[in-house]
Amino acid sequence: MTKTLNQNLAAQPTTIFTLMSELARQHDAINLGQGFPDTEGPQDMVRVAADALLDNRNQYAPLTGLPELRQAVADASLRFQGLAVSPDSEVVVTSGATEALAAAFLALIEPGDEVVLMEPLYDTYLPVIRQLGGIPRLVRLEAPDWALPRKALEEAFSARTKAIVLNSPMNPTGKVFSIEELDFIADLVRRHDTYAVCDEVYEHLAFGAPHVSLMTRPGMRERCLRIGSAGKSFSLTGWKVGYVTATAELASVVSKAHQNLVFATAPNLQRAVAFGLNKDGTYFTDLARDMDKKRLILSTGLERTGFRVLPCQGSYFVMADITPFTQDGPQSGMDDVAFSRLLTQQARVTTIPASAFYDPDGQTPPPRNLIRFAFCKREEVLLEAVARIEAWKNSRA
Repeated sequence: MTKTLNQNLAAQPTTIFTLMSELARQHDAINLGQGFPDTEGPQDMVRVAADALLDNRNQYAPLTGLPELRQAVADASLRFQGLAVSPDSEVVVTSGATEALAAAFLALIEPGDEVVLMEPLYDTYLPVIRQLGGIPRLVRLEAPDWALPRKALEEAFSARTKAIVLNSPMNPTGKVFSIEELDFIADLVRRHDTYAVCDEVYEHLAFGAPHVSLMTRPGMRERCLRIGSAGKSFSLTGWKVGYVTATAELASVVSKAHQNLVFATAPNLQRAVAFGLNKDGTYFTDLARDMDKKRLILSTGLERTGFRVLPCQGSYFVMADITPFTQDGPQSGMDDVAFSRLLTQQARVTTIPASAFYDPDGQTPPPRNLIRFAFCKREEVLLEAVARIEAWKNSRA
């Protein structure tokens, strides 16, 4: 008899992202499901990366990252968040933010530790936490404003809480947590003597509401592990370069986890990201302004076709309510999964059903009336997607 494989991993189904992307290919659909830009990032960074391959520095990078990138991360922390960081002891470079999250969880979680998370949430959090023996304590934010449920959040904390995961700007909601909300969270973290894993990969993609790191709030400097992503900051998602900023004590354990995961990240990409982080502030301002323009193009177009579009303050994504399409007519009673499939097959526009961002084993069913669109695409692609949905809607009138 063959022994079983890892049951937690074997039981995980094929992700909805894979399924919807395959469906998009089958129907030649515009894929607004997965969050990656359809244009290249800054060409000067690409040139730095290409040139760096040719100067005989292609062996293992230092475990915690090249000194120039750790310095650039520290400088950016000071420039954008007012955080003084030691590049030598408080920065760990990782192979993408997902690896940074895994290393942070490995550094913190032991079997039986409780971790507070907020739904809807990035789909990687739960499997990794559970694989480590952590116990998720889920608190749900509700549409349309995604306000922090303070009473429920306070009740989720206990003496067993090891950490809270805070994603701001938030995927998939586009929410940017306010200073008042951050201070409420900070009070809970201090009161229960716990940590915060701060997923801030969209830190430079906040629109209107400024992004403030939880690490900047009183008493949080020594309790936060702050995660950034070059892929999101420079529209180079395939490079997979991330970084964790934390106190020396925390960073040293994160680096040990990182050592056991990948050890080191491609040195030429690290050097190019260091170049990028040192760009003038106008680059980051223009990045956010350009992405906000795309958000507006898609949001107004979707509203015109009949969707109820929810507020979005940051990230690559906007959520839309499908109720106007499903309360009567041919799509009556459809849930988010069925509607997303229909939209791909008939309108040839692909989205992600928002129920994918909730715990599939949760006691409370997820909402079934929301879908997520990615707007990190060329303007003409977004306009074509809206035109396809309009044509589909009119054909069914």
